[in-house]
Amino acid sequence: MIHTDETTQEAVKTLEGLISILEDGKLGYTNAAEHVENPAMKTDFLEYARERALFIVELQDEINKLGKSTDTSGGGPLGALHRTWIDIKSSFTGGDTEAIINACVTGEEAAIEKYKSALDNNHLEHSQVFIVSKQLNSIQNALSQIKMKAN
Repeated sequence: MIHTDETTQEAVKTLEGLISILEDGKLGYTNAAEHVENPAMKTDFLEYARERALFIVELQDEINKLGKSTDTSGGGPLGALHRTWIDIKSSFTGGDTEAIINACVTGEEAAIEKYKSALDNNHLEHSQVFIVSKQLNSIQNALSQIKMKAN
């Protein structure tokens, strides 16, 4: 891909959108871990939250490689973009395991859609496509594991 200001801007915008949903996921899993009774699920949710934090750092590194800085304030138009996880927080307050699992499934499905859209938009460089694809695969695996626990 040829670097122009426009392509760089599109790539940064795409990566920032993914960071936004990852922030939501990290927060969502941290909340889920606090409210779920099952110790094994608590451990899994904390692991997913940690993984989302690592994904955020990976994507921020890619933005930095493009010569742009990353806005870690969570503000701006992308901050409000995909707040699926935040809206779900109310499900956690009752400690209802099924509601928490369903909320996590909904959040991960939203993340998967966002990732697929980012890959379909074709604004990313090869190295970024590789990272985003790897992260998408991991999120899909997490979703499968969560769904298995729900049964």
